[in-house]
Amino acid sequence: MDIEIERKFLVDHLPCSLASLTGAAIRQGYLIAVDGGVELRIRQKGARFSQTIKSGEGLSRTEIEIELSQDQFQQLWPYTEGRRVSKTRYALPIGNLTAELDRFDSNLAGLLLVEVEFSSVDASRQFTPPDWFGADVTDDRRYKNKQLAVFGIPGNETP
Repeated sequence: MDIEIERKFLVDHLPCSLASLTGAAIRQGYLIAVDGGVELRIRQKGARFSQTIKSGEGLSRTEIEIELSQDQFQQLWPYTEGRRVSKTRYALPIGNLTAELDRFDSNLAGLLLVEVEFSSVDASRQFTPPDWFGADVTDDRRYKNKQLAVFGIPGNETP
């Protein structure tokens, strides 16, 4: 079991052309999408398949990741219908850290988010985001992937 310490930001403007970077296609679906502070997701990133349980809200959360076979992933995927996210992830170095910029596809097209993981809460608080980062949405539940998978881009919800 690991603790994930991560801050998430909207992207104000792109720091460089994404065309010059190689991104990783990710598709993920949620088996439990909106059960309080617990989520159970499955993810395909390239040829790697995993199941992840995350617990908690905000900056620091418990994370348990389990490798899946492609067959296991395919068996579970239909159960995520209506709770899916598709995106391309780009890794961008920021000093000794890595920013993971996600460009969303499908019904979330146009949304750009960037996440940075830290070794401690103190390190996360000392972080000064580069100028291309926008608003800090770490504590805004609407920008959690599980919420995006169910409700779409904040402000685009249908009544």
